[in-house]
Amino acid sequence: MKDEILARIERALGVTGLAERLATRIQQADLHSLLLEVFRRRVVERTPAELLKDWASNRFVRPSTAEPAALARFDVAAYGALPAGFEALELAPVTPLGTSSVLATVHPDKALASIRSVEVLSDATNVLALECAARRKKNPTAPVHLAASHRHLRTPLFQGPLSFAHFRLFVLCSAGRDPRFHETALVTHLEFYARVARTALGAHVPIRISLTDLRGDPPRDFARDPGPEQVEVVFDQSRATGRGYYTDWCFKIHARHEGEWLELGDGGAVDWAQKLLSNAKERLVISGISSERICAIAGP
Repeated sequence: MKDEILARIERALGVTGLAERLATRIQQADLHSLLLEVFRRRVVERTPAELLKDWASNRFVRPSTAEPAALARFDVAAYGALPAGFEALELAPVTPLGTSSVLATVHPDKALASIRSVEVLSDATNVLALECAARRKKNPTAPVHLAASHRHLRTPLFQGPLSFAHFRLFVLCSAGRDPRFHETALVTHLEFYARVARTALGAHVPIRISLTDLRGDPPRDFARDPGPEQVEVVFDQSRATGRGYYTDWCFKIHARHEGEWLELGDGGAVDWAQKLLSNAKERLVISGISSERICAIAGP
């Protein structure tokens, strides 16, 4: 469909290879100036009625259906339960263009790009990975552990009452160089999520952590039980998603809701720090849990 649209535009303008020319034959600053002028001309022609129509129909701009007070209570509890050594950050709403796709195996169209060489944040773990790499570059001997709660916006259209165009996630990111860093960081992340999910959902909601060892089948021995809060822990070597994205251990967190296992969180070991710092010894573990989905399950 995108190729058909580009071909139609090129025919209308009488210019072949338009997208390729704009992408490769114009300096970045000049392209910014061109696009800013294009959108300026479009903006000055807009009417209040058009704004109101867009407000009603554009899924990216509609307010969340989540209860703000519930999200705030979750964040307060989660920040208070952070493991020792974790630093919380308040992230910017945008991040460098390509953050969601240069490091990870994610299509660029998943993020909402801006004409100013930034994109709307679609995955805070990518952003925390950049910050971890920057800190590790300054001090390679010190592990870095970061946390953030942030509203994410993603362009794919998902169906279901608990699927949203934009949503809040609570995420963790840990970087270091110890040979066993993946395992120890993963246990720390999982213990944190087990604790906050159990606290938020109560004792009556079944919660399951599914671990996948991408380098061993049968899976390697895990460091210790990461489910102390009456959370079931299982191995899932049949998992298909995340292969190529994660490089070592990965996991999913589910809660039983209305007769189905609903995904709450996801995480694992990635090679992004190795790419960013050009060092094969670097280790990075990322993870996130949907505070918005947890609050929707928990209700008032």
